[in-house]
Amino acid sequence: MAKLFGTPELYHGAGSLEELKNIKGKKAVIVTGGSSVVKNGTLAKVEAYLGEAGIEYCVFSGVEADPSIDTVKRGAEMFNEFQPDWVIGLGGCSAIDAGKAMWALYEHPDLTFEQMVKVCGIPPLRNKARFIAIPSTSGTGTEITALAVITDRETQVKYPLVSYELLPDIAIVDGELCKTMPASVTANTGLDALTHSVEAYVSNIDDNYADAFAKGGISLIFDNLKKAVDEPENVTSRQNMHDASCLGGYAFTNAWLGIAHSMAHQIGGTFHIPHGCANAIVLPSVVRFNSVSTGRYADLAHLVGKTTSEEFAVAIEDLRSSVNVAACIKDCGVAEEDWNREIDRMAEAAMADPCTSFNPRVITLDEMKKMFAAVYNGDKVAF
Repeated sequence: MAKLFGTPELYHGAGSLEELKNIKGKKAVIVTGGSSVVKNGTLAKVEAYLGEAGIEYCVFSGVEADPSIDTVKRGAEMFNEFQPDWVIGLGGCSAIDAGKAMWALYEHPDLTFEQMVKVCGIPPLRNKARFIAIPSTSGTGTEITALAVITDRETQVKYPLVSYELLPDIAIVDGELCKTMPASVTANTGLDALTHSVEAYVSNIDDNYADAFAKGGISLIFDNLKKAVDEPENVTSRQNMHDASCLGGYAFTNAWLGIAHSMAHQIGGTFHIPHGCANAIVLPSVVRFNSVSTGRYADLAHLVGKTTSEEFAVAIEDLRSSVNVAACIKDCGVAEEDWNREIDRMAEAAMADPCTSFNPRVITLDEMKKMFAAVYNGDKVAF
């Protein structure tokens, strides 16, 4: 028997942000990165709707890309002072992920980071507050997932916090919020969403529901990503990409991910390459590596008018190129000497990443090192 996991209340479509005015509660903390949601007016709209709902609020702003443990602790301190019954993650994945981790520490002040990084290591939540996720980027699907990624600055490692307690209570997926997203962010986050759906579909968990979510997300991304990049005001494409991101979130919350994410977590944590870009660089190599053990990529090839796993890998590369995302680590400006110095450490950390256990092909440490070596110049994987 299997259970379908996901956010229990989902509001989607252009203008769905307005649903906030129907929320029942007393106090809310809005967690955000700050600048973009202020400039585009989204934060002001959220504040206005909370005002209509009669909810007192305060704002924790300044969440950085790849949020750190220290940021999470500072947010939890604000929560303890304000005592909210709602936590609202507003913005990109960093803001929402940080909000989830702050929420856990607010509910359990004695919880250590070492406990949080254990799979299902977060105790039951919702004793003090519930969580609303409002994404303004179309990539992580964190509004629908049991996952948050937090970075340890001392070790330069990104840690995925994996617990179904972290599922938001409400998600609002409003494509209107994405119209001011820069082209590079649209491209990187869109390819992150693609990686979620692809990895969920081929994972070693067999789930018909996750498969349907994944295929739906992949089709929407191939049909809409370039248009969303080229025509940022096109609300239809923006909503389709937002929906695709959410579908990918549903898929991997139920079937999980694989070594593309295990690698991308280390690349981002070490070299600060955007997560979606890192995924886009490694995904074709992962497809080629895994295709030795699974024929599932051929299923996905048919969605984009192709037949084989190799043709699907090339289709990903073509989509990546069409939206001007780097093809290899070298193109991101990382010196080869710096890269090679970190390969062993990144490979060991990637092997320990929870995502690795769901990969369809079992990988050895030596093979993981070869994968990291290959993606520097974009060498084709054939082992």
